[in-house]
Amino acid sequence: MKYRRLAQTGQNVSEVGFGVWTLSTGWWGKYTEEEALAFLHRALDLGINFFDTADVYGYGYGEELLGKAFAKDQREVVIATKVGYDFTGSNRGHSQRELPHNFSERFLRQAVENSLRRLRRETIDNLQLHNIRMEHVVDDDIWELLEALRREGKIRSYGIALGPAIGWLYEGIEALRRRRPHVVQHIYNLLEPFPGRPLMDAAPDASPRFLVRVPHSSGLLEGKYTAATTFPKGDHRNHRPAHWLPNGLKKVEQLRFLERPGRTLGQAALQWILQEPRVLSCLPNIYTMDQLEEFAGASDAPPLSRAELERIDALIAANFGMEEPPEAYKGTMTPAMSA
Repeated sequence: MKYRRLAQTGQNVSEVGFGVWTLSTGWWGKYTEEEALAFLHRALDLGINFFDTADVYGYGYGEELLGKAFAKDQREVVIATKVGYDFTGSNRGHSQRELPHNFSERFLRQAVENSLRRLRRETIDNLQLHNIRMEHVVDDDIWELLEALRREGKIRSYGIALGPAIGWLYEGIEALRRRRPHVVQHIYNLLEPFPGRPLMDAAPDASPRFLVRVPHSSGLLEGKYTAATTFPKGDHRNHRPAHWLPNGLKKVEQLRFLERPGRTLGQAALQWILQEPRVLSCLPNIYTMDQLEEFAGASDAPPLSRAELERIDALIAANFGMEEPPEAYKGTMTPAMSA
């Protein structure tokens, strides 16, 4: 495992991280607490020290899992969580629609205290505003509060998480221009490079700050899906548009040249993202132990050659020979299901 430094805190972050939403939301299968904790412990043993969650994942369950897994572990564990959604009272239980936002000082301070309690920590390593809109980007009070929380020692750094179709390219670019958040989380992968690439190009400097989620396009870039693949009821991937699987499979076949002894397609997909120095960490969707072992080994697999990278660039520039324009990737998931 290789590590990249988060400049604002000096912490070394594993370039492959673990997004806890797969273990805590039920959108990628059901796991007992014992099974979930086994995933987290094994990840740390493999060198993954960066874990990303949100207070809304399982209505606090994702944070509780991390608290139970690592509260007594002496190794360095870097945890990011997200706040901003109000899942109290009657707002609970509506997984198919987006919950209401609340970015008031009172609500955010209470959310931070609740997260600290569930994580069993005195300080949150990174706090992200969850799926912000432009109104939040331009609200000085929100950003002044984040700085206050940092001065008070409640958080070490802060950033934003961008949700597809509900606060995305322009929100991210404006936040980078106005606020210079320490981290920005967004979707970016070989099959969905837009708008992640122009977003990263808007960064004010080249320091690692971007957290890339869905780096395998919800599993397509693992190279194991077929035209006959189906997903269980309630599975996150059922909320992809109808063209996602058949079109994606055609593109994946054109990327098979990346498979070679010692390197899987899934590892190559991570390496392609990590060759960008502005990326701090990738957050693959991990829901089997085999995936965990495979993805954690991406850093040490044979690296992509210059010729391979040039071939990838040519495929992306030609949209893999497909007809749909890049705009087709702007909203590939429903708002309620975005992480």
